[in-house]
Amino acid sequence: MEQNQNRSIGPKFFQLWPTQFMSFNLPGNEQANHILSELVLEKNANLENMTVEYISNNIFNLDHPGIKWLKQCCDRAVLDYAKKIGINYNLEWTLQGWANVNMRGDYHNLHNHPHSWLSGTYYVSVPDQAEADVFRSDLNPCAISFFDPRPQANMNSIRNDGQVDPEFRILPNNGDIFLWPAFLHHLVHPNMSDKPRISISFNVILKWKDEYIANAE
Repeated sequence: MEQNQNRSIGPKFFQLWPTQFMSFNLPGNEQANHILSELVLEKNANLENMTVEYISNNIFNLDHPGIKWLKQCCDRAVLDYAKKIGINYNLEWTLQGWANVNMRGDYHNLHNHPHSWLSGTYYVSVPDQAEADVFRSDLNPCAISFFDPRPQANMNSIRNDGQVDPEFRILPNNGDIFLWPAFLHHLVHPNMSDKPRISISFNVILKWKDEYIANAE
């Protein structure tokens, strides 16, 4: 997009190519998390590949009160996200979701989510890591890290320049929902607690319409 430059006194600054990340702690999550935790742990015990077979086992297809509540919350989050970035037309999407149970030592490798518009995670239970047996100072138990999608953008980085900070790391709380562009690479650090880390991740799959095509300018 080309920006017209008008003559004025002093410099103008533009924040180019932003990557929007959304975080929200869902009201009423305490009661919902209890029943969601029971559901996910039961599924984890009965499904060998619960996480990787997320297409055939879309958790949002379940007729379950906790899942219905969560689906409504996820749909609301997508609307809020779209409004914040300036989308002023109707979007149609489906949610494709799966549960994750990370036992002690479990983690998720660096990855992104192809064929999706947005990705997100809802945190059912994030165990306290304060008393975990952390034997290395560079461990970040139960945190999730997101990485700058611009290749080699940090090659000339200098201290305190946030434009080229290669990593954004955050430790979620119970009841948090995160939402981000699906192209963003991320990883989940190991759970170092004896209690499971439970989350429900999802992709936002747009139902294609020609209206989505940007006008050539």
